[in-house]
Amino acid sequence: MRVLPNLLFAGLGASALVRPQEQQQPLVGDSSDAPASASAPAYRDNLLALHKNLISISSQSGNEGTVGDWLIAFLHDHKYKTYKQAVASRDNTDDKGRFNVFAWPAESDVGAAEGGAIDISALVHVPPLLVSSHIDVVPPHIPYSIDDDTPTSKTVIHGRGSVDAKGSVAAQLTALQELRDAGVLGGNDFLALFVVGEEDSGDGMKAFSKFMDDTFPGRGFRAAIFGEPTENKLACGHKGILGCTVTAKGQAGHSGYPWLGKSANDALVRGLVALIDADLGTSPVFGNTTVNLGLLSGGVAANVIPAAAEAKMAVRVALGPQATGHEEVRKRMEAALAGVDSSLELSCSQGYGVVECNCEVEGFDTITVNYGTDVPNLAGDHTRYLYGPGDILVAHSDHEAITVGALETAVEGYKALIKHALQK
Repeated sequence: MRVLPNLLFAGLGASALVRPQEQQQPLVGDSSDAPASASAPAYRDNLLALHKNLISISSQSGNEGTVGDWLIAFLHDHKYKTYKQAVASRDNTDDKGRFNVFAWPAESDVGAAEGGAIDISALVHVPPLLVSSHIDVVPPHIPYSIDDDTPTSKTVIHGRGSVDAKGSVAAQLTALQELRDAGVLGGNDFLALFVVGEEDSGDGMKAFSKFMDDTFPGRGFRAAIFGEPTENKLACGHKGILGCTVTAKGQAGHSGYPWLGKSANDALVRGLVALIDADLGTSPVFGNTTVNLGLLSGGVAANVIPAAAEAKMAVRVALGPQATGHEEVRKRMEAALAGVDSSLELSCSQGYGVVECNCEVEGFDTITVNYGTDVPNLAGDHTRYLYGPGDILVAHSDHEAITVGALETAVEGYKALIKHALQK
């Protein structure tokens, strides 16, 4: 695989909802692999250069500062004003250089300080549209590479974040630049936002949401476009989530005399089987609520009756509404455990039910997805769109990759969504 030289950027009626059991397939030759025209778009080199630079900088959740600084320099070079919003570290001790990146067109009436940085006290309005994605990725870092240094639409690009979600960042910025150059977008039409922490706890978007509420109480965006890998289909929404722990208590003793003790492991296993077999809720659009038993622990040795055991799980919630769907799932989990063993206890962290997005835009195929996003982390009654290039089935993997054509199709998709959201 050949690495491209370092370059800098310069100047679709809605289909029926996808069936829940319909599976995504990675990197197949579907319509997302090639743009509408067989010839390369004029922005191809700039798009690929931006994508490459973003991927080449390691930015695992909690350590996004370097890519954020590079992105700010890029934005200044391309006539944006920017603002760095500090985001606390995950242990809340200090910000460790973590920040969200806000960007307004230089021609906006938002005041700017020296070097293109925004004087935040000069903010005077909320633009109608937010365009956003995240700049953090999961570990480990996988270097950038490309299968061909004279790329076609079917050329494959590899590297961590190539899909999730630096592909969205690159396509969004390219689409915005195309529309600005064409005179479609004015200086006060949009805010571009690139957040940290989406892969961990969503702390970047949560911080931005609080900032908006504090700065513009009672006001908000008319629409928001969130960039995530949706196979260049417009997502009608995604499942909710609930993080839970089941604990079991026993009585330690010699394994040769099990009647003298009580096995916490036995109790936990019986409880987990009950959860797996339980009906935790289903919906026609989002399918079944599913449980992933991610971490199990219990006991101290093979010949000791275990006195304590626990299982941590991620529950993908298929019930709505967003505010309360997860609570119904938690109640069903409690009911499934009841009567199995009196020592079993269930505790769940705050979650949310299914997240609905607008997918009624002419010219787009539609999809629903099972993963979580920053969509529910931004408060407000704005119209929500979820869209981006790449397949979630290769994201987070050791073979994360995307085609050139998928990136280019995303640029055109974002252009169409932006114009639709602004009615231009």
